[in-house]
Amino acid sequence: MNIEKARFNMIEQQIRPWNVLNQEVLDMLIVVKREDYFPAEQKSLAFFDTELPLPDGSKAMTPKLEARILQELVLKKQENVLLIGAGTGYLAALLAYRGRHVTVLESSKVLHELATNNLHRNHVSNVDVVLADAFSDKNTGAYDAIVIAGGLEQLPEHLQQQLNVGGRLLAFVGQLPAMTAQLFTRTSATAVSKQNLFETVVEAAAGAKPVSHFSL
Repeated sequence: MNIEKARFNMIEQQIRPWNVLNQEVLDMLIVVKREDYFPAEQKSLAFFDTELPLPDGSKAMTPKLEARILQELVLKKQENVLLIGAGTGYLAALLAYRGRHVTVLESSKVLHELATNNLHRNHVSNVDVVLADAFSDKNTGAYDAIVIAGGLEQLPEHLQQQLNVGGRLLAFVGQLPAMTAQLFTRTSATAVSKQNLFETVVEAAAGAKPVSHFSL
């Protein structure tokens, strides 16, 4: 398999047609090598438009969705990022390439270990992977960008409160069969705006609390 040809095809046939046109993002996909975050038996599949299975039973995001997240966030080099959901560590590596520091909260011990090992092996030093329940309101912090790498029925308020002024939070909100990628921006100390970006389907975020639909 010609790895670089596969990477070129991934960018030109999957990612660019999905409205990812920011050249800095496209160039980053060449530098931060996706196949290095998957085991040998999956390396040739890492460029496919598919959700590859992870060892805990969940699935990795598709390449085009990862790229779209990067484009929508418009990260700056001085910004600190919170990522909820480690996956293989690849999305954290992309965010770390663009930002100052990335904190990853992951509730699965298997994925915590996988992402930590992958990031270490690829010499990514500005990421901390923390074994924690991201949806517990005991977690606090102040971030310039937050990414929730999984679907939510409703965005918890305490996550919005962790945004600095000017900070952006990208989440996939809704229920199957349709979810909406939404970008929340803190415009002041007391106000947050919301923008609907595009529709998609992603796996539910591990640990996310379902919305009660019971009524009297």
